[in-house]
Amino acid sequence: MQNDKIVVGLDIGSTKVCAVVARQDVLDRDRIEILGFGKADSEGVNRGVISNIEKTVEAIKIAIARASQMSNIRIEVVNVGIAGQHIRTFTQKGGITRHSTEDEISNADVMRLINDMYKTPIAAGSQILHVMPQDFIVDNETDINDPVGMAGVKLEANFHIITAQTTSLDNIKKCIKKAGLTIQDLILEPIASSLACLTPEERKEGVALVDIGGGTTDLAVFYDNILRHTAVIPYGGKVITSDIKSGCMLMENQAELLKVRFGKAIAEQASSMEVVAIPGLRNRPAREISLKNLAKIIEARMTEIIEEVYKEILRSGCHDNLSQGIVLTGGGSLLEGIKELFELHTGLPVRIGHPTEYLTPTNINLVNQPSYATAIGLALAGFRSLDDRDLLPQSNNNQPTQTSHTETSKKEKITKNNSFSGFLNKIIDRTKNFLLDDVDDKDDY
Repeated sequence: MQNDKIVVGLDIGSTKVCAVVARQDVLDRDRIEILGFGKADSEGVNRGVISNIEKTVEAIKIAIARASQMSNIRIEVVNVGIAGQHIRTFTQKGGITRHSTEDEISNADVMRLINDMYKTPIAAGSQILHVMPQDFIVDNETDINDPVGMAGVKLEANFHIITAQTTSLDNIKKCIKKAGLTIQDLILEPIASSLACLTPEERKEGVALVDIGGGTTDLAVFYDNILRHTAVIPYGGKVITSDIKSGCMLMENQAELLKVRFGKAIAEQASSMEVVAIPGLRNRPAREISLKNLAKIIEARMTEIIEEVYKEILRSGCHDNLSQGIVLTGGGSLLEGIKELFELHTGLPVRIGHPTEYLTPTNINLVNQPSYATAIGLALAGFRSLDDRDLLPQSNNNQPTQTSHTETSKKEKITKNNSFSGFLNKIIDRTKNFLLDDVDDKDDY
């Protein structure tokens, strides 16, 4: 194990913090083996945004300690997910003029174009998180997937740019540092979830990944192996629990338990004759809750969430290309009737996505739930590119590395990814270094 590359995914969610320790399978390099898993309740995160530093740090420490104990590996470096209503996306076109008209377009030309997009003006108080190429244009020749090797003077591309609020990024970095860890990569959560749940065929033919979490509902739209659109909707399972709490006049833990055990997404599927008795406190009588009324509360809020998701799918411009429909994941996808409700309001085929697509049988029972999709995807991101045009493992030189204690140097990573197929890995490295540059310079963390 000392010669294996070890990657840790850390999902800091609104309801839980999950840590997954994984390594690449020896026989099948497209799969990973779960070595350790740890989970802790999250009380310091609201709608994907850290609201209490100390509580979040404590939850991170607990999850990491449990994962470390199970895997027998000292964890120092993690891949971290980010979400929240502060996430913004937009499309931007960029281009460069090449100095030589005789040489072919090279990897360096593509990287120069991509690096220039990190200089795109954005709103004050924000930072660019990911720059995702859509398609390239060479001397007005459009719809080019890979321009390397072509002849041309003007190299252009359309980009999907994802930004995050600087203060939210700073709070994540503070929590990670206070927990005694270092960030390897910071990745948008729906992109991470897609790595764990989607098949290559779905990404190719067109699919929308919808991750219904505790604080947010995240969306990632893929077509022709390219990420076309992302969005973070600031509603998730917690707001449904809040509605049940208010509508049925219950305590929050009672409302959550009622939702999980008896909740249905479609009111017609609930019987008006069935009731659940909720014990009262301090000699108060038990309160009877109609399962029909409970389902009506859930359906009303879920319908609102689905409508927002559908608006984003239409906004992506890929609605007519989603032959594989929608893949639901996250804890909210376990709600009874949720698949049928999505199909009813979107007209698209829907399946529930479990994050076991690329896992070996080892310890698979620990993470065989949609709620762990983001954590599994963050671990997978250590071995794969975020861009679906590169489905090869990042360690494609077959030289084992050890990353559980120290990070691979920037120079080594650039050497490993010296082809266009790994250009997104360089973008990730550049984002990581940009985010971490100021961490070591500040002592108030």
